[in-house]
Amino acid sequence: MKDETRLAVASLGDKTVNELRAMYEELFDDVCRSRHKQYLVRRIGWRLQAVDEGGLSPWAKQKAQELAATSDLRVTAPREEVVQRVRRVQPAEDGYVDWDPRLPPPGSFLERRYKGKMIRVLVLTDGFEYEGKRYRSLSNLASDITGVNYNGFTFFRLGRKTK
Repeated sequence: MKDETRLAVASLGDKTVNELRAMYEELFDDVCRSRHKQYLVRRIGWRLQAVDEGGLSPWAKQKAQELAATSDLRVTAPREEVVQRVRRVQPAEDGYVDWDPRLPPPGSFLERRYKGKMIRVLVLTDGFEYEGKRYRSLSNLASDITGVNYNGFTFFRLGRKTK
C-alpha cells in the first residue's frame, strides 16, 4: 500500500462525522445515510485501500455475483440464544390472538434484499430483532435500515396482493 493511502486511512479517526460523510459520498458516488463514525471510518478505509490496490478482478466480481444469486439457502443454524428468546403467541381462552395477520408467526424470519445486502429480521411476540438490536415496530426497523421514515410493511412487502 502506498504511503499516501496509509496516511489517509490513519487520519480518518481524526475527522468529524460530517467530513467522513462528505468523503464517503465522494468515494462511493452515493448518498451517505449513516452517521455512525466507526462504520464510516471502516467503509472509507476499505474503499481507499481497494482503490489503491486496484479492487477486485473482473473474475472475482463475476464469481461473487454468481454466488450471491444462488445463496438463498441458510447454511448455518440460528444461534441457540436467538431460538430460546422466541416466545410463542398464546391464544386467549376464547381463541383470540392479538396479532397482525400480515405478519408471519413469532420465530419466523422476514427477509429482504436492500442495496445488495440481505436483511434478515426475527419476528418476536413483542417486536422484532435485527443484528442483535430489538425494535418495537417494523417501521422503526425499516427507518433505521434506510435512514429515512419508511413504513415497515411496505419495506418488507407484507400484506400485498399476489398476482
